[in-house]
Amino acid sequence: MAKLGKIRRSQVISTYGPGAIVDFRAGKKGGAPVSIVAAGLDEWDNSSWTPGLMNDQCISEPRLQKKLRVEGFRLPPVGNEYRGTGKSREKRSRQLSGVRFPDWLQCPACGLLQRSRQWAEDPGDPALYCAPCSRKSDARRRVHVIPVRFVLGCAAGHLDEFPWQQWVGHKEGCDRRKALRLVTRGAGLKGLWVTCSGCSNGRSMEHAFSSAMMRRMNIQCSGRRPWLPGANETCTHPDPPQAAQRGASNLYFPATDSALDIPPWTDEFQTALGHNWAALQTAETPEDADMIVRLVVWPQWDGQPMSLEMMQQKVRQRLALINVPEGLDIRGEEYQQLTLGEATRDPKSEFCIRPEPVPPALSAFLSNLVRVVRLREVRALYGFTRIYPPSGEFGSGTCSPLSAAPKKWLPATEVRGEGIFISLEEEKVRRWEVQPTVQERAAHVDRGWREVWKERGNEGEPPFPITPRLIMIHTLAHLLMRQLALDCGYSTSSIRERIYASNDEQGMCGLLIYTSAADADGTLGGLERQGKPERIVPLLQDAVRSAEWCSSDPLCMSGLSSWSEAGNLAACHSCVLAPETACEHFNRFLDRAMIIGLPQDPAVGFFHELLALDAT
Repeated sequence: MAKLGKIRRSQVISTYGPGAIVDFRAGKKGGAPVSIVAAGLDEWDNSSWTPGLMNDQCISEPRLQKKLRVEGFRLPPVGNEYRGTGKSREKRSRQLSGVRFPDWLQCPACGLLQRSRQWAEDPGDPALYCAPCSRKSDARRRVHVIPVRFVLGCAAGHLDEFPWQQWVGHKEGCDRRKALRLVTRGAGLKGLWVTCSGCSNGRSMEHAFSSAMMRRMNIQCSGRRPWLPGANETCTHPDPPQAAQRGASNLYFPATDSALDIPPWTDEFQTALGHNWAALQTAETPEDADMIVRLVVWPQWDGQPMSLEMMQQKVRQRLALINVPEGLDIRGEEYQQLTLGEATRDPKSEFCIRPEPVPPALSAFLSNLVRVVRLREVRALYGFTRIYPPSGEFGSGTCSPLSAAPKKWLPATEVRGEGIFISLEEEKVRRWEVQPTVQERAAHVDRGWREVWKERGNEGEPPFPITPRLIMIHTLAHLLMRQLALDCGYSTSSIRERIYASNDEQGMCGLLIYTSAADADGTLGGLERQGKPERIVPLLQDAVRSAEWCSSDPLCMSGLSSWSEAGNLAACHSCVLAPETACEHFNRFLDRAMIIGLPQDPAVGFFHELLALDAT
């Protein structure tokens, strides 16, 4: 197995998870391009001496495990793995596997287009080359072939080769074993031609991205899933497959879910339970759980001294807490801890907050201001989609699987960082969101969201309604992230949002902005320090003021700049949109008019009064 390169752990849960196309540079001098599809979770087990949850690189988060219906999580493999003892001890490097894709490659010199098995290669080198062109080159240097730019993607998650033989349109009686060539005859796709050396027929790539052309040529999805060898299926999606560039962003949308470590799930006792937590949860009776504690957990406990009875009582309390229906409301529990929790100073705690007094200048808008000095987030990947982003909720919509059969674990990463939490004045929000104009704008986005949901082949209702407070809080989060990037020097991709918005009796109306990349910016106090009372006032004022003007106005404010995205109104890349890795909703459900108001109706903006105070 050739070693191609390295990717970060966090990328395995986002950009380069199982089923994603990954590009590397390979060859003896590292100059040849190689394209693969990251293999599924089955290969994680096949390439490890300790498969499943017996692997030493496992983590847990009880609430997220229950929501995603698994017993634990595994970190993307890094480092070395050992087996045996003494002289018989073996060591090998942990690696992720992949399958070469696309299998069609092109010679950049002569334009020859053919499958990987037909090119020349050196033993142990994944880089392929064109033998005739290499012999003609100066000093007989290798002319390495490159993966083709075009592939087929399906909204049902399938991935296949572009149908080159069908696309070229051979003449009757042509020997299809004759070579194809991809040559340039002009600018753009119109000037890119596929020709057959046997019958001299050819076709331009101009209409390759047209769904109508795919239907006309009767190009259908094969149901291929190259990341799961031997696991192809019959595709039932009504739409034909779509041609896409190999590196297009719509070929892979990760479906992830996450949870913050909050008390009591952050202490050393929960960590010590480890793999035994799954057995405790599946125990048929409380007596069976007590027996597991007595025989397994208590003898291994080396923390603060406690009696067997006390330990059994602790376990019973946690089982009762996670087994009630409300235990699945991860956001509700986090919101309660952030709004009602007291300052924590335990150096061992994964959850450390500092509630701050709301400054008088913002008391009419904010009800809580909290500096999150330390937090741990577990983010798990449970599937992915192609062509269209996922719905954002586990169990709704359709996601492609990561393994041939469901496993008891999912891949995940853990992030330790810092952040700022604010909650808005609930009563003021309720008065604002009942305004007819506000309701009308939110209903417009909600209708578009429902139409898109049905067009993508989903059944039933969308996982959540689009409400005024969701749009307003989400837009405010984007403005704050952009402002923090300007004020503190953070890259916008290293900051992430967590939205708390619901219209039930308790009502959630807040947001958390936190560092989301373990190996990048933050974690030294630069972000959470902006949550101090004297700093949050100019931060919020500048963020709101930045929404007053957009370089795409008046098109942006009228919603014309976002006509192609039914989930947005007054929002575009010049004013509100953020990197997709930072946004929970893939840059949907945004409207800066709900922050600052409309020229003819300022009251539509929740913060329009803040702008007036700032002006005076």
